[in-house]
Amino acid sequence: MVLLRSLVFLCALAAVVFAVPAQEKRVHRQADLSDHAHDDSHGYQYDHEAFLGKEEAKTFDQLTPEESKDRLAKIVDRIDTDKDGYINHSELHYWIKHRQRRYIQDNVNKHWKDYDKNQDDKISWEEYKNTTYGYYLGEEFDDVEDKDTYKSMLARDERRFKAADRDGDGIATREEFTAFLHPEEFDHMRDVVVQETMDDIDKNKDGKVSLEEYIGDMYTPEEMESEPDWVQTEKKHFGEFRDVNKDGFLDSAEVAQWVLPGEVDHADNEAKHLIHETDTDKDGRLTWPEMLDKLEFIQISTITDYGGMRVDEHDEL
Repeated sequence: MVLLRSLVFLCALAAVVFAVPAQEKRVHRQADLSDHAHDDSHGYQYDHEAFLGKEEAKTFDQLTPEESKDRLAKIVDRIDTDKDGYINHSELHYWIKHRQRRYIQDNVNKHWKDYDKNQDDKISWEEYKNTTYGYYLGEEFDDVEDKDTYKSMLARDERRFKAADRDGDGIATREEFTAFLHPEEFDHMRDVVVQETMDDIDKNKDGKVSLEEYIGDMYTPEEMESEPDWVQTEKKHFGEFRDVNKDGFLDSAEVAQWVLPGEVDHADNEAKHLIHETDTDKDGRLTWPEMLDKLEFIQISTITDYGGMRVDEHDEL
């Protein structure tokens, strides 16, 4: 049971860190706005989750049209901080960033009680290790079929925990545990994110990523399957953009530029996109009638809540 619970947690953590479109699954852009590709020609699910949030988007899918309008009205009122009846880019951008932060907080809170066994509002490495790996530690994973994988997972967790534990006391505060769960959000965890990416992709362990390893991490061809167009695009990106020094490989610095493009503000891009798609009179701001007119689009977006939008009175902006 302990092992099953740990596997569920590790899978959930992987989903949080790497849940992005297949051809970009390694890229860390702060908290991801959606697990879906941002392609409006195939539906608005990306925007749905970006505006509403991943968990709230699921809730909206089950509401009647009137219930959706009522909940959306409450959200719009929260976004319109100056109460002028319009939602401008600044307000929308701030809201999406706020929902990203709230998602991370909720995710940390969700796992905190599972690991803080002595309820001292701290999580020691021993608490985390024993809760995650439990009985199998004493047996050195002898009861696990692929024990080398579990030993590697344990070593990887310990390395990440130590990097997050900035004072080196073996105990994680809530902020340090947040860095452990969401390393892409913290500058001092950058090296860990890059190292974990290299560990996963560099199959021959030569300290660099070849084109074959780069594509192989994203795509495994099925028998008789034609190669998708995006694979060719990624091969082109590898040669033209990723491989900066043009030696045919990605070193750790080039991998860092790829997976941690911190200069890209995807919340800002999503705010612009939502306004562009919803702003009927093209005045650069949204009104309630405009949003109602594009209700299908809005209720499948980032605004409605990133990772669990609840319009609670205590949910301060």
